[in-house]
Amino acid sequence: MPTIYPFTAIVGQERMKRALILNAVDTRVGGVLIRGERGTAKSTAARALAALLPKFRAVKQCRFGCDPDSPNTWCTECKERSITTKDLPFDVRPIPFVNLPVSATEDRVVGTLDIEQAIQKGERHFEPGVLANANRGLLYIDEVNLLDDHVVDLLLDSAAMGMNIVEREGISFSHPARFILVGTMNPEEGDLRPQLLDRFAFSVDITGIRDARERVRIMEYNIAFEADPDEFRKTFLQKEEELSHQIEQARKLVAKVTYSKRDLLSIAALTSSLNVDGHRADLVILKAARAQAAFEGRTSITDHDIALAAELALPHRIKRGPFYQAEVTAEQLQERIENLVGQSTEGEQGEESQEESDSQEKKSRS
Repeated sequence: MPTIYPFTAIVGQERMKRALILNAVDTRVGGVLIRGERGTAKSTAARALAALLPKFRAVKQCRFGCDPDSPNTWCTECKERSITTKDLPFDVRPIPFVNLPVSATEDRVVGTLDIEQAIQKGERHFEPGVLANANRGLLYIDEVNLLDDHVVDLLLDSAAMGMNIVEREGISFSHPARFILVGTMNPEEGDLRPQLLDRFAFSVDITGIRDARERVRIMEYNIAFEADPDEFRKTFLQKEEELSHQIEQARKLVAKVTYSKRDLLSIAALTSSLNVDGHRADLVILKAARAQAAFEGRTSITDHDIALAAELALPHRIKRGPFYQAEVTAEQLQERIENLVGQSTEGEQGEESQEESDSQEKKSRS
């Protein structure tokens, strides 16, 4: 197996790396679309993240890598095996990295049921597809804008549900399909339809680095990696292990991260003020803010977490307003959140004061 370029050796592109890490912390965030010119480390980052993530426990001999600790998510085969075997054995596997070709068909993605065998022999035979191979791993789609819209829709549905259900002629088969979805594209070759674009939780626009010193560092790193990949990886091994451990700890913590009514108000006020369509952005920001807090080892979210999440969740959803087609920074978003919440608080205090005043006036009349 070829040596993978280290994730921590990628120079710059901080937004892209953060978007990938937050999806690794919580796969329910909903994936990331990376839009940018050629040669900006899009595919390198995706492969590097998969190689960085810690190995996982899976039911032994399961074709879908079912989690032995989550029976409610098991595939049809594991559920049937559990009837006769109480404690299914498990093994440890590396994170799968699955590259979806642009020519992929629906059957190639979701898998196929052999109807002929089911009718003739009464046996259910399921041939796994891309979703099965990608379960609990990373599914990478290069040039996602060139993929058939129907196939993209299927992928996004499965990523949202965390389950793939195939039904043919009254026969059904289900298996878990929870994965980190990473799509890349070059906007010069056409864009995704708005309906599909909105289904990606994050969107990151990246360009080549302009700083001359950082460009030199990129050249030096790549020359060193090509000369001796194993030795180059060793120089970043400590950083890779530290980041891998941090992600692993964050995964355990993310479900415990709390949020307040004020936090929800902050998110709603921000998306409403920017005229964001629908409510998906609000949910994405909340999930991503919790993942950000967990990644930093905290159990409650802050305005800064919300701003960092919004920086990734809003660029492809804003159609009008002051930030349309503009580079929005987390600092600008945080300042906007604080102003909006401040205005809201002042409004509530004003209403309370008016109510008290009205109440006192009524008492004086009586």
